Amino acid sequence: MAEVRAAGPGDVAAIRRFGETHVRAHYAPLIGAAAADAQVRDWWNETHVGAAVAAGLVVVAEAGGELLGVGQRGRSGADHVVYKLYVHPGQRGRGLGPRLLDALAAQLPADAGRLYIEHFAANERAGAFYEREGFAVERIEPSSTGDPALAVVWRVKALVTS
Repeated sequence: MAEVRAAGPGDVAAIRRFGETHVRAHYAPLIGAAAADAQVRDWWNETHVGAAVAAGLVVVAEAGGELLGVGQRGRSGADHVVYKLYVHPGQRGRGLGPRLLDALAAQLPADAGRLYIEHFAANERAGAFYEREGFAVERIEPSSTGDPALAVVWRVKALVTS
């Protein structure tokens, strides 16, 4: 069974390779090769991944030394947002996505009342997953290019606080 844990500095190279291998292949059919390449170049580079890991914002799923999933959170103003949640294509449907989400939510401050997720409109598989996990659409931001596939869907889920 995969271990889900906070990412450390030694994971940065593996996280980058995961993004280069799986994110481009996942997104190219949905948003086009150029936009998929831009996602990897802009968000899976050493500077961005390294800073997020150093800030304690990344979790990974790993088994047998192989990275099977990555989740990353951050902030948009006062809101907590999941910006990355990817599971190895061969591991989907085995519960890693919810476990990565739970690990990210567990890192939030006790007073965090909600968690946001954003994804491209073309990523319907992600949309269905987030819907099953209790995230409701709050808004859709049109793409600056006008491409409807690149519109950003923002979903929100209230967090249970004790």
